[in-house]
Amino acid sequence: MKLKAAFIFIAPEADYQKNRAVVETPQVDLTIVGVKDYAMASTAAKELVNEGIGAIELCGGFGIIGTAEVKKAVGAKAVVGVVRFDNHPGLSFKSGDEVF
Repeated sequence: MKLKAAFIFIAPEADYQKNRAVVETPQVDLTIVGVKDYAMASTAAKELVNEGIGAIELCGGFGIIGTAEVKKAVGAKAVVGVVRFDNHPGLSFKSGDEVF
């Protein structure tokens, strides 16, 4: 069975409905979406699991709080993992928890 996964990244002014792409391989379909903050990430994650996504990876801009918010939003419908930066270069070397 093919894995349906997603990668969610944070960028100023990103909109998950517009800033979105799908990469298809024989084993994995990866949906990539951009969001502007944790609230939008939670909304996007809920929609992604409703589309059949079973695994979500969050970019390093998500801190512990943001990761927990997305996990809470999807519950047991998907596993959530995170790329980790202590200080993210795309967020002025801060954690998303400081920014959002």
